[in-house]
Amino acid sequence: MQQTAGGKDQQALPGGIISVSGVFEGSEDIAVARDLTHGFLTDVQAVHGLPVSGRAMGMVQLVVSELVTNARKYAPGPCLLTLEVCGGSVEVTVWDSNPTPPAILPPDPTRIGQHGLELVLAIGQSFAVHREPVGKRISTAIVLADDPGGDVVGHHP
Repeated sequence: MQQTAGGKDQQALPGGIISVSGVFEGSEDIAVARDLTHGFLTDVQAVHGLPVSGRAMGMVQLVVSELVTNARKYAPGPCLLTLEVCGGSVEVTVWDSNPTPPAILPPDPTRIGQHGLELVLAIGQSFAVHREPVGKRISTAIVLADDPGGDVVGHHP
């Protein structure tokens, strides 16, 4: 399915990668980004036959919400969300126009707010910040299936 209305585009890419992207410009779009994520992962399971655990569905939506919220809060203009499924994981990438890397604060249970990146770091299998000619790109990967014992497949503490 390829669709550009609402700034989203879903496609199957060469090499077995399944991808969707969306452009978001307002704070109300954070919910739209979560909905895009839910619909995409539902299609990954129903159309492409790849397992997506309930845990993964919730965790990917949480990560998308946190990263898009940060982009909308700290960078002017639109942000771009891309989700790519390959090899049993989904890579979540958010681009925004602010070149400043995010401040990753140490855990502090007394701090109110600003725990989003802590969550992203705890949930993701990887985390990377790349400076771009304009802005930056933040990426993390999340495993889509749990093993039969309930453990996250591929998770290494």
